[in-house]
Amino acid sequence: MRGEAILARFGIAPGATVSGVAYGGRFAAAGGAVTETYDPTTGALLARVTGASKDDYDKAASAARDAFLRWRAAPAPVRGEFVRRLGEAFRARKEDLAQLISLENGKILTEGRGEIQEVIDICDLAVGQSRQLFGRVIVSERREHRVLEQWHPMGVLGIISAFNFPAAVPGWGWALALVCGDTILWKPSSLTPLVSIACQQIFHDVTNGTEAEGVFALVVGEGRTVGQTMLDDRRVPLIQATGSCDLGERVTAALGKRGGKSILELGGNNAVVVLADADLDLALPSVVFGSVGTAGQRCTSTRRLLLERSIAPRFVERLQKAYATVQIGDPLDERTLMGPLISKQAVADYTAGLTEIRRQGGKLVAGGNALEKGGGYFVEPAIVRSTKDMPIVAEEIFAPILHVIEVGSLEEAIEVNNAVPQGLSSGIFTNDLRKADTWISAVGSDCGMANVNAGTSGAEIGGAFGGEKMTGGGRQSGSDAWKGYMRRQTNTVNYGSAAVLAQGVKFDV
Repeated sequence: MRGEAILARFGIAPGATVSGVAYGGRFAAAGGAVTETYDPTTGALLARVTGASKDDYDKAASAARDAFLRWRAAPAPVRGEFVRRLGEAFRARKEDLAQLISLENGKILTEGRGEIQEVIDICDLAVGQSRQLFGRVIVSERREHRVLEQWHPMGVLGIISAFNFPAAVPGWGWALALVCGDTILWKPSSLTPLVSIACQQIFHDVTNGTEAEGVFALVVGEGRTVGQTMLDDRRVPLIQATGSCDLGERVTAALGKRGGKSILELGGNNAVVVLADADLDLALPSVVFGSVGTAGQRCTSTRRLLLERSIAPRFVERLQKAYATVQIGDPLDERTLMGPLISKQAVADYTAGLTEIRRQGGKLVAGGNALEKGGGYFVEPAIVRSTKDMPIVAEEIFAPILHVIEVGSLEEAIEVNNAVPQGLSSGIFTNDLRKADTWISAVGSDCGMANVNAGTSGAEIGGAFGGEKMTGGGRQSGSDAWKGYMRRQTNTVNYGSAAVLAQGVKFDV
């Protein structure tokens, strides 16, 4: 069977049933619904995963809470040392994990390797930050008083992750959360459960028999049971969720009822602007990768291409030629540039999206067909001529469909870019410094990430990752994103002998 050797590296037999529940440093018998996971390249069954029942979830959440009560007392540099060991373990298994991602997710090998490299990189960053969880000393208005700000662990971090980055994005969360003193309760996508099980095996290998044992818990399962139970669980004060804008609405509503906090990274409807003065040779590969990479299934995928009118015809012609060279096929083949979509449903959504685009007046320029390739979920990347007033342009279709929209100026490009409800990533190509600076100014792109002479995909670990508006406003990975995984505490210390109130208030008794 295709992929048999890859699965064997993680102790999984083809077609076998494995547990998707782990806590306390070991996998546990699971009593929930069984999920079948398929190879999107062939449509063949890879394995069956027994998910968590509500009772299984309760045990896992309780174990994560118990582990937190111990883990929070470990000095942050000690916690960082365990994250360093985890990074080294992922480095040692990089190729194995990359191949498993390609097998179960359909991402091409170079992207699978890049995903595991992101896990390694965030571990490196988190180790450094474990010695820099800085607070402040604030000058007090009262004599013989001192005001401090400190950061403390939150508790159990619930991670709800998506199929498209089954290791990297949850890795951003757990690496930072662990050095902050939190423990992890992870609900991965049911479309890629084997990747999460493989990661959990590595977690156990590194932490078992140490003071970090039990800091990771895994609960594969349906959103209606496991996911909703997590959202309602007061033992989980913080949830990091990645997925659609609809998911974000459910998370926000549930946490709002119980005073929980969230770090959200939701849908993206990302635009690249190419102005007439741009270096088209620089813009072209960035647009192609942004729209075709991961078969258009990245939250940062380029969905809209805003071309200044005078260059639009020749740039579209070059884009069509570039699309024609994209080799579609087995993601485990090093020559492949685009693998399959994740599922049959994703293919149906792609087809339905193109039908609606045509109904609204869009014109197909390239691609647009589902492909018969060995039972897999393959499609052609599509280019469509659209107008900015088509309602569907404001929606995120999670597939390789690129809207080409003509604009007359930078000002119109900014207006069109900002007109959608999502606000994750954006890019502009121009050689005019004033236009570039306008793009990243307060009157420019309203996205959480705004790039100049770079596309929408390919964020680095050092920058805070996330978006605005319906994208959720959360930030994951670099910069000071660690603060989102901790609680802030203000301390007033009176080292004098008098009780002094602020603002000059007198209250003598």
